[in-house]
Amino acid sequence: MARYVANKSCSMSIFLLLCAVLSPARPAPAQANSPQAKLSVHWEELTGADFIAAIKRAQGTCVLPFGILEKHGPHLPIGTDLLDVRYASLHAAEREYSVVFPEYYFGQIFEARHEPGTVAYSRELQLALLQETTDEMARNGCKKVLIVNGHGGNSSLLPYFAQSQLAKPHDYVVYVFSQSAPTSGGPKKKTSVDQHAGESETSKMMIAHPELVHPDRAASESGADQHREVLPEGVYTGIWWYARFPDHYAGDGSAATRELGEFQMNWWIDSIAKSVAAIKADDVSPRLQDEFYEKSTHPVDTRQ
Repeated sequence: MARYVANKSCSMSIFLLLCAVLSPARPAPAQANSPQAKLSVHWEELTGADFIAAIKRAQGTCVLPFGILEKHGPHLPIGTDLLDVRYASLHAAEREYSVVFPEYYFGQIFEARHEPGTVAYSRELQLALLQETTDEMARNGCKKVLIVNGHGGNSSLLPYFAQSQLAKPHDYVVYVFSQSAPTSGGPKKKTSVDQHAGESETSKMMIAHPELVHPDRAASESGADQHREVLPEGVYTGIWWYARFPDHYAGDGSAATRELGEFQMNWWIDSIAKSVAAIKADDVSPRLQDEFYEKSTHPVDTRQ
């Protein structure tokens, strides 16, 4: 009986040993601050611990891609500006690491309120929300905020917002990058009017989200300038866009090509990445901004 028990115990020990050898090893939990750790560039995908590591890796530099919701001719999605600018920004952040804020489309688009799908927030909310957003980004360690503009209608709003940061002290700097295509080079374009939903914008969307492009619909509406308003040069009125392009289409999307889209999108990604690298290295803007804030509290002491 004792021999039977001993043999049984021996057999059980061998069985447990074999189980330990043959069972797949469980990897040790990944450490968020491990130099080998793969950190997402998406703000919303990071855990709390990963977010801390990401901000350190980004040297406090974060990107805010700024799009809009508006009609883009008969062939592109309403979110074209948002989709394109996020595609470019996320790819740039992977090249030059930075943390990219989630979808943001709370900008200036009053001129498209007559078109379906447009979401146009009040001017007060636009500025207040953007200020609180950048303030919150800074509170979370983003001391350099790069706003990448993906919508032409924000071209006046964003420089004004950046300028307004001088109204009171902030512990961070706002940068704005607005160019989404090079002024020259690349495949020769076929069209002379190439603005909203035209040849270039359609070409870039062929790269970012080809499944959302409907080239067969591009010619169903005209993107020609209708010249319905004639005013002296230098005179501005808010109705100018509707006067010229009431269907929210400026150009000919049917002329788009993937070759043009690849060239322009690669240029955009590269330009954003270079901007992020330059901003990381920029110690002049924060220093001068602090100097300005200090001097602005007692302007009569400023040397003349």
